[in-house]
Amino acid sequence: MPDIPITKIIKRDGRVEDFQPSKIATAISKALGATNQKDGQVAEELASRVVAILQERFDGTHPRVEDVQDVVERVLMEAGYPETAKAYILYREQRAEVRSVKRFIGVEDDLKLGVNAVSVLKRRYLLKDEAGNVIETPSQMFRRVAKAVAAPDLTYDPNVDIASTEEEFYQLMVGREFIPNSPCLMNAGTEIGQLAACFVIPVEDSMEGIFTALKDMALIHQSGGGTGFSFSRLRPKGDLVKTTMGIASGPVSFMKIFDEATNTIKQGGRRRGANMGILRVDHPDILEFITAKSKPGVLDNFNISVGVTDRFMEAVKNDEDYDLINPRTNQVSTRLPARDVFNLIITNAWQTGDPGLIFLDQINRANPTPALGDIESTNPCGEVPLLPYESCNLGSINLAKMVVDGKLDYDRLRKVVRSAVHFLDNVVDASVYPLPQITEITRANRKIGLGVMGLADALIKLGIPYDTEEALQFGEQVMAFIYDEAEKMSQDLAEQRGAFANYKGSIWDKPGARPRRNATVTSVAPTGTISIIAGCSSGIEPLFSVAFVRDVMEGTRLLEVNSEFERIAKEQGFYSRELMMDIAHYGSIQQIERLPKDIRRLFVTSMDIAPEWHVRMQAAFQKHVDNAVSKTVNLSREATPEDVRRIYWMAYELGCKGITIYRYGSKPEQVLYVGPVLARELGEDELVSAESEFAGGCPSGTCPF
Repeated sequence: MPDIPITKIIKRDGRVEDFQPSKIATAISKALGATNQKDGQVAEELASRVVAILQERFDGTHPRVEDVQDVVERVLMEAGYPETAKAYILYREQRAEVRSVKRFIGVEDDLKLGVNAVSVLKRRYLLKDEAGNVIETPSQMFRRVAKAVAAPDLTYDPNVDIASTEEEFYQLMVGREFIPNSPCLMNAGTEIGQLAACFVIPVEDSMEGIFTALKDMALIHQSGGGTGFSFSRLRPKGDLVKTTMGIASGPVSFMKIFDEATNTIKQGGRRRGANMGILRVDHPDILEFITAKSKPGVLDNFNISVGVTDRFMEAVKNDEDYDLINPRTNQVSTRLPARDVFNLIITNAWQTGDPGLIFLDQINRANPTPALGDIESTNPCGEVPLLPYESCNLGSINLAKMVVDGKLDYDRLRKVVRSAVHFLDNVVDASVYPLPQITEITRANRKIGLGVMGLADALIKLGIPYDTEEALQFGEQVMAFIYDEAEKMSQDLAEQRGAFANYKGSIWDKPGARPRRNATVTSVAPTGTISIIAGCSSGIEPLFSVAFVRDVMEGTRLLEVNSEFERIAKEQGFYSRELMMDIAHYGSIQQIERLPKDIRRLFVTSMDIAPEWHVRMQAAFQKHVDNAVSKTVNLSREATPEDVRRIYWMAYELGCKGITIYRYGSKPEQVLYVGPVLARELGEDELVSAESEFAGGCPSGTCPF
């Protein structure tokens, strides 16, 4: 393309930027692709005509974006591409509509994010003034975070090029290749300064211990974190209280107090409270715990899981009784048939989605610091088993961004992993913790949890259906690579900054081993809102829908279509707005027989997939994760208790650290509605409808994001 005197272009907001003719060629190429026109050199040739007309018309002055688009339309029409011109015009109209909605939301989107991403950013992450007006753009948010997280480098090297570190972290986030957990986005560079997502607080068997834990929970929720508790140390209901000569009310009664307190605290004003409640299967109140959430409105701010042991699972297998042990006396209080208790867990999980299972022995076999005690609980979604007062910060790599030209770019992935580990290790130092006990053990163990999101999108780009052996192989291979590179980076950081303080006596303290900076390095979280910002599928979940209606904000609903499906549909010539609306009635495309079989096979959704594939994918990732993997096995409404039993056993036998199921429609309120299954009206139609912050994990409204 020849040199031209036009050097600048005026953006819609009045900003003046460099004029880039290549962007014109790209836009034309996309329009040609959308109308099934062969490109070749056509886009370049048409773009050259556009530039020539602009040069003649503006004679070195600055055209506006709208001027350029007008000329593109004219050139397409004159060159004999009326359908392409029409597609380009429709695209302009859609983009204008999107910009209008964003202006209504009140956010200046300088990163060209989706409407829902902008809505989520405004609600959750972008800084506001005292009047509630947004005072930063998405890119400014990432700059704020990058600056705050880069700062700890100076602690270890006063001469470090801190500007370079900041830019590295900024590019990592602004390119949406890696996004840290929500509190980091919310609080970095602010007075709150609390950047960790996950905390476990001990609940001691005394009134003082219980209400100290309640106060600690309130402080953590206020700062944007989620809390996990084991209530297994509390004496059972009806047990003696010597100080008052009364009787104990039991763990479930105190959990209800924690739940009610959570209702009154909005996390940082932007995020509702999230808790994990765990009770050991050998606690005398286990039956009350298992059925605690059978009534709607009870423990709504808790995910609950039964802490099961190998001994219990063996008793189930052999149809034996097992001991219930009073934690106050450590004496056997009674015995129960293990199989009956397991059946009760299964029945309640089938009916309500709770309880899940936490495999305590499996977790403690992988406990990196056994000398400090056993792990009794996890964070709210189960992906981080933690000791009392430990916290952990998380971040996720967008695997969809790592696929280039139909292949995973391992060189790029390696660089992103190393930068992300550096980032997360810095967060340990940059964060301001709510309690001194948390500060002490967090910085002594320096646990981080680097995970992934966008797995479903990456598999689609690679042409691999989710429910295949090839997909499992890919998942295991990519997580093994991430773990190996994360461990190497942690070891490199240990050489520069020292190993974590409790390294001696840890499972990593072996003859000849390179010390590590972090007791753990990997975890797979349910990415929720950060995957909405990144524009990818959640965690390692399959797609929850190919097309659906999103409740962006009150009174505003927009049709969302999976971007890869839309791209392929346009390339292969079967795209139409009518088809997208058709799909939005079901979410799945399996019943739309006019679509090519290979497309239907590739774009399977969560409830198209047999439950076993969910568990096997979780187990594949768990092999190379030193924390844990959060994954919801989403079941159709027609699933049976036997399906749940099979899933729970499979998870145990495959070495998962926990398991959660959700049968569609088993709760009265959800964040995902599928028209033909559980109707919710949109005008006269029944469409798949998702709330703003639902990204594809558990469709129950009790799941924290």
